[in-house]
Amino acid sequence: MSDYHPTIGLEVHAELKTRTKMFCDSLSDPDEKHPNVNVCPVCMGHPGTLPVPNRKAIEHVVKVGLALGGAANARSRFDRKNYFYPDLPKAYQISQSGQPLVVGGTLKGVKINHIHLEEDAGKLMHDDAGANGSSSTLVDYNRASVPLMELVTEPDIHTAEDAVAFMKELQLVLRYLGVSDADLERGQMRADANISISPDPAVLGTRAEVKNLNSFNSVFQAINYEIKRQTEILDKGETVHQETRGWDDAKQKSVAQRSKEEAQDYRYFPEPDIPPFETAVLGLEELRDSIPELPAEKRARFVKEYALDAKAAEALAGDIALANYFEEAVSEFREEIPDGSIATVYNYLTSDLRGMMNETGLVFADVKVRPEHLAALAVLIDQKKITSRQAKDMLAKMFETGADPEEIMKSENIGIGDADEVEAVVLAVIAEHGTAVADYKKGKTASLQFLIGKAMAQLKGRARPDMLREIFEKNLA
Repeated sequence: MSDYHPTIGLEVHAELKTRTKMFCDSLSDPDEKHPNVNVCPVCMGHPGTLPVPNRKAIEHVVKVGLALGGAANARSRFDRKNYFYPDLPKAYQISQSGQPLVVGGTLKGVKINHIHLEEDAGKLMHDDAGANGSSSTLVDYNRASVPLMELVTEPDIHTAEDAVAFMKELQLVLRYLGVSDADLERGQMRADANISISPDPAVLGTRAEVKNLNSFNSVFQAINYEIKRQTEILDKGETVHQETRGWDDAKQKSVAQRSKEEAQDYRYFPEPDIPPFETAVLGLEELRDSIPELPAEKRARFVKEYALDAKAAEALAGDIALANYFEEAVSEFREEIPDGSIATVYNYLTSDLRGMMNETGLVFADVKVRPEHLAALAVLIDQKKITSRQAKDMLAKMFETGADPEEIMKSENIGIGDADEVEAVVLAVIAEHGTAVADYKKGKTASLQFLIGKAMAQLKGRARPDMLREIFEKNLA
């Protein structure tokens, strides 16, 4: 196989969180299960109706651009994109071509060409199992004219891994900004990937566009498949054709759909029913000031402020609710909580507590364990007032009842036994298990673990294994 240099550009679409659609007052509700409920004469393209742009959707797109270091175009406009859309009643799409809302910006080292706003299409449902082998297609227009952001990158990506990493980071940014849930499984985020290969990294090859990739795995597999397909074509001395391809997830291959359109094929022209507008009317400084701490900033702060490693900071920043719960927990004891207890909070939060949540299907808003109680539990562990086994049992009770760990300790007499109580149990175990004692003295170290286990059982968790080992070794010397 020859050496070729892949070049990848992404066009990422994300449905925006607004109460109404892009150009009318119909509800924009992704959870609506009944077809063709959220429709009106405007989004159904009835003659004589006029579109009115959704200001909130425009603000969302500009906010994304500012967060990514881009600039709002001083003057922006909408355009008509003429193309046969069976799932858009107007038979054209209101989009942006000549003057998009945002230009420039970067994310994870990838330069952004522009971000524009358009309306989404409806949803087609194909039925090939009709009577006598007939087929039919149904259309649900609930999604037609839902606000849709499109972010177009420069061809700055060179591996499938980097493409997926870019999309994951963009998904997080959209969620942090509160402009989109960006859930790929629900169709709220999807991507088109433009892929080319060339023997010369300074020269772009002929690109193929793979459309409507609706999962991170599809993005990864489609890009790698295209690199392999194009490599095989060039190795045979043939020519890669510029075209639009679809991704067959079942067969894990791309399939040709049509020759790739250029801008002139869409016959763009300024939307006659919506005048151009100045973005300054949006209050750009106010939008900039409303941008919260973004994922990259949160990761860096968590490493610096809480002495977490990069992997832990990544895990927390990747889930807004998880990060907020963690910060609430450690902030309750910020002046007195030891650094070690911060790590303990993280460990019990991301393993034990999240495990219970996954088993029950609860989200943080419904969890009874209050953040300050998890921090208090961590302090009890690190102050060696309870064992790890006791901590897990207490957390399970906290999860069930919402009780304070200190209250559980008092009501159930939980804690580490005093030195005299523990040593008395150790001496009793030594007296009771003479064979194990003899084996240990012959060098069979596993016998010591057996003795520790017996003592732990008698103490019902009221001693740490390291404490028991030290007392056993002292009395068996």
